[in-house]
Amino acid sequence: MLKNLAGERLSVRIGQCSDAGRKASNQDFHGTIVPEDSALSLKGVSLAIADGISSSDVSHIAAETAVKSFLSDYYCTSDAWSVKSAGQRVIRATNSWLHSESRRSRLHEDMNRAFVCTFSALVLKGRDAHIFHVGDSRIFRLVGGNLEQLTNDHRTVLSSTENYLGRALGLTAEVEIDYCVIGVKPGDIFVMTTDGVHAHVPPRDVAAMLKGGGDLDGIARAIVEQALASGSDDNLTIQIVQIDSLPARDAMGFLKNADYLPPAAIPRVPSEYDGYRIVRQLHASSRSHIFVAVDLATGDKVALKVPSVDLRDDANYLRRFAMEEWIARRINSPHVLQAAPVHRERDTLYVVTELVEGRTLRQWMTDNPMPDIDSVRNIVEQIAKGIRAFHRKDMLHQDLRPENVMIDREGTAKIIDFGAVRVAGVLEASPDFDNGDVLGTHQYAAPEYFVGEPGTERSDLYSLGVIAYEMLTGKLPYGPRMAQAGSRLKQSRVTYVPISAYRTDLPAWIDAALKKAVHFDPTKRQEVLSELTYDLRQPRHSTPAVKSIPLTERNPVLFWQIVSLLLGLTVLWQAVWR
Repeated sequence: MLKNLAGERLSVRIGQCSDAGRKASNQDFHGTIVPEDSALSLKGVSLAIADGISSSDVSHIAAETAVKSFLSDYYCTSDAWSVKSAGQRVIRATNSWLHSESRRSRLHEDMNRAFVCTFSALVLKGRDAHIFHVGDSRIFRLVGGNLEQLTNDHRTVLSSTENYLGRALGLTAEVEIDYCVIGVKPGDIFVMTTDGVHAHVPPRDVAAMLKGGGDLDGIARAIVEQALASGSDDNLTIQIVQIDSLPARDAMGFLKNADYLPPAAIPRVPSEYDGYRIVRQLHASSRSHIFVAVDLATGDKVALKVPSVDLRDDANYLRRFAMEEWIARRINSPHVLQAAPVHRERDTLYVVTELVEGRTLRQWMTDNPMPDIDSVRNIVEQIAKGIRAFHRKDMLHQDLRPENVMIDREGTAKIIDFGAVRVAGVLEASPDFDNGDVLGTHQYAAPEYFVGEPGTERSDLYSLGVIAYEMLTGKLPYGPRMAQAGSRLKQSRVTYVPISAYRTDLPAWIDAALKKAVHFDPTKRQEVLSELTYDLRQPRHSTPAVKSIPLTERNPVLFWQIVSLLLGLTVLWQAVWR
């Protein structure tokens, strides 16, 4: 299937130097991690630098903690998270710890003596550089022979002789983090410094030394020595990283089963296949075939899914198929389908998950054409919990529909089928993984997808709102019309059909909650899933009146049938009268 070809990987060279200078101790701290294998693709290379404040006796602890925490904890975050999400969460956690340590030791009464430091980090992932920054350490990039500063100093200047650090880690309970992402190319050079260096060596001198080439550790040492010779009386730290090669834009070699594994053949029933006994076929469609199987090593019943015969030459389809089990292994929720344990290497591409014995939500809806509101609430709330498990991992499901939800024998709802899931961390590693197509079923896909806008968490909320509406009425809130509207103007003209058109036993505030959830404008929907589930249980203080829709719009076919009937009766009456 897919292959991480030789050379299609991120490769860097790093040089660094740190010196106490004229001070008795070095309160700066720096570090670098260059991981291997999948972590290099999914997390990238990270560099961090921190500078303690000279007035504090514990600031060196803050600097060391900030760098070590970032470099270790960043790689412990979910592979599915974006760099921005993972980095900011780790930095905020470190800031909270530093600030609480200052409060616990009463150093917060004088923040000049507290656990405070500046902090800057650079993460190189895929073909991008991600920058996090708090304080007055700096990150530069060599551009056309000039050193371009990429960060802003968080210093408040009072006069030509008086200024103070306006932002730093540990300074306040909440920290504001500067973040930006820029594209990179082979040969790019980034430089990270503390103020003991950049306050005394002009950028043009640093650029000149970098252009001369040579050993990066030697260049870093030479820059530190020039700063000392120029009168620097502070600690001095510099890191230099040069990008030698970058991964291909569609490099997906980090997927364990995506190294040119041939798609599995459709097994016979009954038969044995790759350590499984195939019992019966569970589902077949144009996209995949699913079988009930027994793992011969453990005796466990599983669901074995093989790719569609018709799509085996579609590289994008195979990418997403290989991703499904990868996604399932990173989400732990009773309301999301779980991947089955792996006991042996595979020779072909297929997916193995837990076997959910029950029925699809579509079948449940067929069996319950007029369900009570409590039954609907129960299922909707379970689906919402499953969706939240995706969102916490920086994932969007993007294909929520009744066929992709199973109700097991105990009544537990589980979201299945991850072929359309958008994973933020994977898209950073391989931007071409998403070609912009509307992957979900159009009747349930949020309107923003049809006008070329990216999905958000509110897009999944929209799909859940459509499902809830259909569970209650057996109909779609807009029929097929919203999926056919290709502009915001056309979408605004599509009319929502109130639930009261089909059921008069439900309160108006239920309809108001669902009408908000399926609004064509995502900013007009509930902000989070919990708000929707709350709205389905509690009426708002002021529920807007539901506008009555004429029968001509609600059901034009029935309208003209009635008109035709009345005309026929009129003609018949006139004929009899004559």
